[in-house]
Amino acid sequence: MADFELGDLIGDQIEKVLQFQDLTGIEDLSVCRDVLLRHNWNLEVAVQEQLNLYEGRPSMYAQDTRVRPPPVVDETSSRIYFSPTGSSGNGGFFSYMLSFCYNIVTSIFKLLFAIFRRNIRPVSLDPIQDVMNFIKAYEDQYGLNHPVFYQGSYGQALSDAKQELRFLLVYLHKDENQEVDEWCRNTLADPEVVRFVNTHTLFWACNIKSGEGYKVAGAFKSGTYPFLALIVLKDNRMTIVGRMEGIPSPSELTARLQTIIESNEINLIQARQDRAERSATQSLRLLQDIAYEESLRADQAKDRRREEERLAREAEEAREREQLNAQELEIERIKIEKVLMTEKIPVEPEPNNPHVCHLQIKLGERTVKRRFLLSDNIEDVYHWIFSQPDSPAKFEITTSYPRRILYPTVEILTLLNAGLTSREVLHINDLDD
Repeated sequence: MADFELGDLIGDQIEKVLQFQDLTGIEDLSVCRDVLLRHNWNLEVAVQEQLNLYEGRPSMYAQDTRVRPPPVVDETSSRIYFSPTGSSGNGGFFSYMLSFCYNIVTSIFKLLFAIFRRNIRPVSLDPIQDVMNFIKAYEDQYGLNHPVFYQGSYGQALSDAKQELRFLLVYLHKDENQEVDEWCRNTLADPEVVRFVNTHTLFWACNIKSGEGYKVAGAFKSGTYPFLALIVLKDNRMTIVGRMEGIPSPSELTARLQTIIESNEINLIQARQDRAERSATQSLRLLQDIAYEESLRADQAKDRRREEERLAREAEEAREREQLNAQELEIERIKIEKVLMTEKIPVEPEPNNPHVCHLQIKLGERTVKRRFLLSDNIEDVYHWIFSQPDSPAKFEITTSYPRRILYPTVEILTLLNAGLTSREVLHINDLDD
């Protein structure tokens, strides 16, 4: 267990371990972790059961444990006890002695009862219902003039007080007690007390005869009733900063609470500042993360554009190379074809042959001359022109005037059939242009 670290847990489990530590006051994080594990990470059940364990009663859920922490840190060195106001003189002394003897006798009976009935304790199956039952019973008996009761379990009240950074005032009620009855009717119903408590605290109360009230009373080690404890977040722990027992008057109660609150308000101020700083830090970190993400996206967009441009350049260069290669191949093919074409050209006849046609051909910037027999085909003329080094790859042969296309044509004619005579001028038109 000594090697346990929060890093061994996931985020939600870490938060529950820290909340459980704050609510129960257990120092050892590994113990907090183990208790939560035994309760399937149910924070509310685990906190409630720790109050049972503190009293030494076996848990309803955990079969074997000896962990008995207090629910909160108690920094109060002494209890403030308010005795009822008595009369002066012999009557007052007699009342005091009678009360003293009564308290001794009742304490002895309580001790004997506790010894023989120590294992008979209220069991809380539903802490919230215990609280709601107390509120209903209280209002049925004392009316609606009271501070606003917190309608939830003690653990929930602790958690909310910590979350909201408010003081938590805990009131433990005991039935069949004349002082408690008097205090509820006179002090707790006082308008100034109601206003003060509602303004400055969350007010949680419960009957000690219920399971929830009994557990809380055991945790606070309350002895005299009515019992009040004031709890506040201090050094990141819910801490008891004041406790009162007995029946203070309305003015005494508000004065005492005011003194404790003023002495410990600095803790809430510091906690608010810490939260504000954490919130500011988180906001700044969030803004930094957003700025980083935006910068990262911008850089990634630039990288994508550069990559797209590079790929486009490479594709264009590849197309150009392909075109160049195709052109070079085409030039080479045409060269070979020109060479092969010479084999198809008929032999040039003699100039004095009566069946000769003298052709004067305009080939680009120059004029070439060649003799063909009138019986030769126009295609033979085409082959000879194509075999010339400077002839176009694709061309047509036309007469001068009137202009007629001799090649290419559907029907291959001889020079004679094409209407050529002994002397003709032909033109070459580049079809690629």
